[in-house]
Amino acid sequence: MGELPVYRWRLAPEGYATRRQLRALGLRPAGQDVAAELRRPRKRRGPLVAYLYRIDEAKPIRPMTPAKWAALAKANAAQQVCPNCRRDAEYRIPRSLGMCVTCHDPEEQCAA
Repeated sequence: MGELPVYRWRLAPEGYATRRQLRALGLRPAGQDVAAELRRPRKRRGPLVAYLYRIDEAKPIRPMTPAKWAALAKANAAQQVCPNCRRDAEYRIPRSLGMCVTCHDPEEQCAA
């Protein structure tokens, strides 16, 4: 495999898009390899790199099935249950805390 074409930031030719741009167009890369790179130089650090895919080889996004929706809802619900008090916190519990805010900071509960 040869070298990828490298373009400067915002100077990529037509027909290329990043994953995020493909998603905005309702497309996905569909297993294609990276076609090119965008590079933006930075001071004191390595350059920012964005990978580009060909729009003509992209395929439409697959629709969510009812089973996928159910699995996503179950995963989100599991992240709302506090492992300490077993209550539904009604928000996604931060991984940094590992428990709901009331369990993590009992003084806040008394003040409320």
